[in-house]
Amino acid sequence: MLEPILEDTEITMGLATEALQRDIARIRTGRASTALVEEIAVEYYGTEMPLNQVATILVPEPRLIVIQPWDKQSIPAIERAILKSELGITPNNDGTVIRIALPQPTAERRQELAKMVRQRAEEARVAIRNSRRSAQDELRKQQKSSSASEDDVRRAQGELQKLTDAEIERVDAILAEKEEEILTI
Repeated sequence: MLEPILEDTEITMGLATEALQRDIARIRTGRASTALVEEIAVEYYGTEMPLNQVATILVPEPRLIVIQPWDKQSIPAIERAILKSELGITPNNDGTVIRIALPQPTAERRQELAKMVRQRAEEARVAIRNSRRSAQDELRKQQKSSSASEDDVRRAQGELQKLTDAEIERVDAILAEKEEEILTI
């Protein structure tokens, strides 16, 4: 009876962690990654599309991203989209491909990026705790309406806390990995 509440909460918490992973994958560390640009919205024949749906994105060297559009007519639109994005990178166009050389970030910039990653991780922790709070409220409602016994609710709350702790540990592991990547460039 209380399992659906726990299952829904586990899914919601997992989504918060996955969102964090996607979000910080786009944070530039000085190393080239396709995740940095693949979701940039490009206006392609009047429609906004992610860059990875209009071009092949390659990382031939650690500090270079090469974007090879499937349609050469889309190169100017791709360049505009990259410049408009908040990545602070400048594309180089040779008529057939777009190259993006990533500069080595300064120590100050690395500290800013690490701070930004910590902030995003805290936002994910808050989302996880909010999911826990919502589930606890639902468990209390079940208990008040006599749909569940006090022991069942207490047991479910213990499981809920275990879920929360495990998900926060995942967030902390993701944070530690990304911070290390940023700070040891």
